[in-house]
This record gives sequence, C-alpha cells and structure tokens, in this order.
Amino acid sequence: MASMPFGQTVIAFLNANNANLMMRDPEFRAVLQRQMILPDGHGVDIASLIFHGERFPANLNGTDFVPALLTYIDKPKRVAMIGARPDTLKRAAESLRRHAPWHEFIPIADGYFDPTQSDAVMKEVRRAAPDILLVAMGSPMQEKWIDRHVGPGHARLVISVGALFDFLSGDVPRAPKRMRRLRLEWLFRLLIEPSRLWKRYVIGNPLFLYHVIRHRLKGGGRPKRRAQLLLRNQTPPLQRDGFPD
Repeated sequence: MASMPFGQTVIAFLNANNANLMMRDPEFRAVLQRQMILPDGHGVDIASLIFHGERFPANLNGTDFVPALLTYIDKPKRVAMIGARPDTLKRAAESLRRHAPWHEFIPIADGYFDPTQSDAVMKEVRRAAPDILLVAMGSPMQEKWIDRHVGPGHARLVISVGALFDFLSGDVPRAPKRMRRLRLEWLFRLLIEPSRLWKRYVIGNPLFLYHVIRHRLKGGGRPKRRAQLLLRNQTPPLQRDGFPD
C-alpha cells in the first residue's frame, strides 16, 4: 500500500456479466468510470485481444487477488468486511485470520441490512478505522453502494469482492486449479449452480461477445488505459484457496 497514490483507491472487477449490466445501466457505468477496474475472467481477456491485439497478463478476479494482496502486504493492517450472510461473514473472517494472522479482520455488517441503515453501518466502519474495506454485496449493488456511502475518511483502499466471502467460508467450492488457470471457473460454477447462473453464462457470455464484436466492427478500440498498464507486472502464482503457492 505504500506505493499507492495518496487518498483513497476504490477497486472493482470487470467480467462479462458486469459489462452486460453496465451496458444497460447508465448509473453503474458512471460508477465504474470513477473506480479502478481490474480484469476478471476469460470474456474480458478475449475483448482485450480483439480490441488491442493482446491478452491481459493476468486474471485478477477478486477471489484470488484479494487474498494474495493481503498475503503480500507484510505490514499489519486493519481490514473491515461488509457483506454475505452473518454466519458466512464470520467464517470468512476466520479463514482470513488463519491465512494472514498479522492483519486484523473486522466483520462490520452482513449484506442484508436495510438501505436506510447505511449511515449506521458507515459509522461502524469509521469507528473501526480500517486501512482496507472489503464489500461483498454482488454487482452492481456493491459498486453503487460504495460510490454512494464510502468516502476517503473511511478506508484508504476499498474493494468490491463479490462472492469472495462465500468462497472463503466454504459455502461455495472453488473450481479445480487447472480449470482456474484455463480461466474456466465460470464453467465450474455453472455446473454446480445451474439454476442460478445459467442465464448469466449461457446467455450472458455470448451476448457480451456479440457486443464486443459489434463494437469492433464499428471501428471501436482505444489505447490502453491506466488499469491495463498496471497489469504489466505478473501476479504471483495462486493456490486453490487464493493464497500464493
């Protein structure tokens, strides 16, 4: 974190599903333009290849990136956590404490509080005075909630982490390492949760590629943005639980 710019950095992850949501949700699109975007999944990798002639050097999905980041920050930090079900949040915090015991992990609130309670939740965050805030509410809710309620005084680094707490708690299994290295975790998730995810992947992935190809045929394609340039350094190899080998 010492190399981060002064102030606050807010990180979100862009995958094919988020891109589809963004294309039909102007508010979500505006929110993402105010955050640092990291690539998540094979879909955006293909899009980068189509638009810029090269893939991203790494798949920085939050499930792997966040635990690896916490592992490689050796100076103790206070990490606040918001999201998931109460029992899931508790077990996710316990999992992180086992893997990175030099940090302090502070569950603040589950992800099912009433929107009118947001100010009270943020008071608890301010009281905890975290260096890092992890928010797991699913997209686009988590990104919008952060944009509306989290200010520079709440945490220096804020990350939308999606289903991270579900994976850390063991509620949802990770794909085998081989599938993850091939960037096929989406297929594994579809196989274990078909009723919930079939529309996202079976319809959403082809829809995303349709939009990418359509935009490219219209002459789309822009110079690499800051987020892409930041990815030139490869991330370390990751274990199945998201922590480095």
